[in-house]
Amino acid sequence: MSSIEDLNALNGAGCDTGFAHIVRADMRSGDDEQENSLRPQLLNEFLGQETIKKNLSVFIEAARNREEPLDHLFLIGPPGLGKTTLAQITAHELGADFKVTSAPALDKPKDLAGILSTITPRTVFFIDEIHRLKPAIEEMLYIAMEDFELDWVIGQGAAARTVRIPIPPFTLVGATTKAGMVSTPLISRFGIIQRFNYYTHEELAEIINRSAGILNVDVDDDAALLMASCSRGTPRVANRVLRRMRDFAQVEGNGRITDRIVCDGLKRLEIDGLGLEKYDREILLSIIQNFGGGPVGAETLAISIGESIDTLEDYYEPYLIQCGLIQRTPRGRVVTDKAYTHLGISGSTRNVDERLLF
Repeated sequence: MSSIEDLNALNGAGCDTGFAHIVRADMRSGDDEQENSLRPQLLNEFLGQETIKKNLSVFIEAARNREEPLDHLFLIGPPGLGKTTLAQITAHELGADFKVTSAPALDKPKDLAGILSTITPRTVFFIDEIHRLKPAIEEMLYIAMEDFELDWVIGQGAAARTVRIPIPPFTLVGATTKAGMVSTPLISRFGIIQRFNYYTHEELAEIINRSAGILNVDVDDDAALLMASCSRGTPRVANRVLRRMRDFAQVEGNGRITDRIVCDGLKRLEIDGLGLEKYDREILLSIIQNFGGGPVGAETLAISIGESIDTLEDYYEPYLIQCGLIQRTPRGRVVTDKAYTHLGISGSTRNVDERLLF
């Protein structure tokens, strides 16, 4: 037994191959449909991340000219910066099929085998949050990435034997928000490694203007830049803010997003001039009021604000550190002088001036 047909026969015999985990590129998932509609389809439509785009365009063109699959691609960066979008664009630019799953959805090796046994040559296979792969699945993936073969166990007990089944050459695109948790053997098998950076205000303003055109809403340039400055350097947040400002403009304005609409909308959404949301300020206030400004450990801080450690470390903390409002020290998190100033808290009295929170 040494062919894809043989493996498919095994699947048909009752093996759960995990096909439910596959999401086709031309089908809607449970994600926000509006968010999907705003995703660019081509590299020249993808705004920002210029270094990544320039390099990737060369690699894609070279792979197309050789009629080979693109080398495996590893994307690193915080949530919302465009890793999934770039994976979709890569498949589109290559003219290849696109299959997507997430590491937690791959529960057993047969789930991965079920997906890889159905791919066509040069398919782009995207695994999100790849740092959460289970060891057994990761081991199977090593062979698939290097040799384009699957190890498959037939039989049980003393009669069990392993066969290698060939699969079509494909491109694996792995994305992670925690590169440090990805094993070294797995990282070493990726030929292209790209790291995403936070976007500048100008880049986010361009993204907002592009999205506004798709949503058929008019936005003043100053209003777009103001929304960009409150978007945490993240396109996903920028598009979310834009959609909410569109609602305010439609109901309480003339449909056009202006400075006044944005200022009033941000205040009602409890987003301040640095883009901090209610929970961001609660984190800072908790460190200041409950722990004397720090240091405080991540677990203790997460409990004090009623959030998980993962949410604290992956979503809230990176932006607070980027803004220079907290610091990580060996003993824990410490609030900086800039945070006191932003919150309007005196170092001596430590009383919050609520008027300065927005």
